[in-house]
Amino acid sequence: MLRHAIAPVRRYTKASHDVVRHSRLNSDAKVLLLYVQGLPESEAAAPKPLSEHAARLGLKGRAYQKAKQLLADCGYLHEWREQGARGRWITEQLLANVTLTRDEAVRARGGGAGAGGDDCVPSERPPTVGRPGERTVGGSPQTEDSGEKDLPHPPPQDRRAPDADEAAVAIGEEPEPEPEAEPGSAPAPELAEAEGVLLSLRHAHRDLLLGVREARLLADAAAEWLRRGVSAPDLRRALTTGLPADGIRSAVGFLRHRLIQKLPAARRQVTPTPPPERTAAPARRSLVTCPGPGDEHVFRPRNDETHCLRCRTAAAFEATLRLQPLSEQWRTRVQECAAGA
Repeated sequence: MLRHAIAPVRRYTKASHDVVRHSRLNSDAKVLLLYVQGLPESEAAAPKPLSEHAARLGLKGRAYQKAKQLLADCGYLHEWREQGARGRWITEQLLANVTLTRDEAVRARGGGAGAGGDDCVPSERPPTVGRPGERTVGGSPQTEDSGEKDLPHPPPQDRRAPDADEAAVAIGEEPEPEPEAEPGSAPAPELAEAEGVLLSLRHAHRDLLLGVREARLLADAAAEWLRRGVSAPDLRRALTTGLPADGIRSAVGFLRHRLIQKLPAARRQVTPTPPPERTAAPARRSLVTCPGPGDEHVFRPRNDETHCLRCRTAAAFEATLRLQPLSEQWRTRVQECAAGA
């Protein structure tokens, strides 16, 4: 690829590489950001919404909404929706050429220093009246020789304040025992898991950024969810779903309100039903000798049987044959069947 570039000397806008080479912003979002950045001071001070500037570039409808959403997701666009004195809702927009967090955007909106700027500007000091004077140069102060020898300084003593336990031991008192944990407090694993869930919310939304101390303040309320059977992924989903469209002013207040108001019901203690009692199996009877035909054999009776199953079956079959004798000749048998015998 060949490149031919001439640096312009007028009518140009300085663009940061972070904006031009941003991987998530599309071309419409970049052009809209650079267009608003290059507006003159007189036109930029006019209270025009971002949609009017986008309309001058030909961005309307879905294209404008997509570019606006990308700028908001990447931290370049921030919006506040408030109700005015007469009850009318007003939407105020802030478009920056650098990514800003919600707190930095609030400070920039209020006139404070934003990201990348100095907190204070050094003021000019008024000049001193008159000509500079001359420095008075004198000798070293004279000290009287008292004839004493200069001894080295003693080693510095440890000036730190003694701990409470050390002071009690030095006085002769017993140190107070540490207060025991309350019986209703959450165990250490649940507190640690709840604190980890609260600290990981910043990955889901940048407005839910919490410090370590803030997460420890809310760990007890989050651990109550875990004690009631809610898993860590479900707790994270409950805290990050349905966030307000105009942003979150205080992450601690928002999470505390949601943890208290959406606390699920306590789990019911289900008493397991006892298993049915098993009836004792009947005692096994001893083996008895079958008096039937054939070789001598034994069997185990179930009730009061005197013959084994095989002998009883054979006896029943023979009794059936005796009740219904078969004729020797087949013609006679056919006549008996036809006659209904």
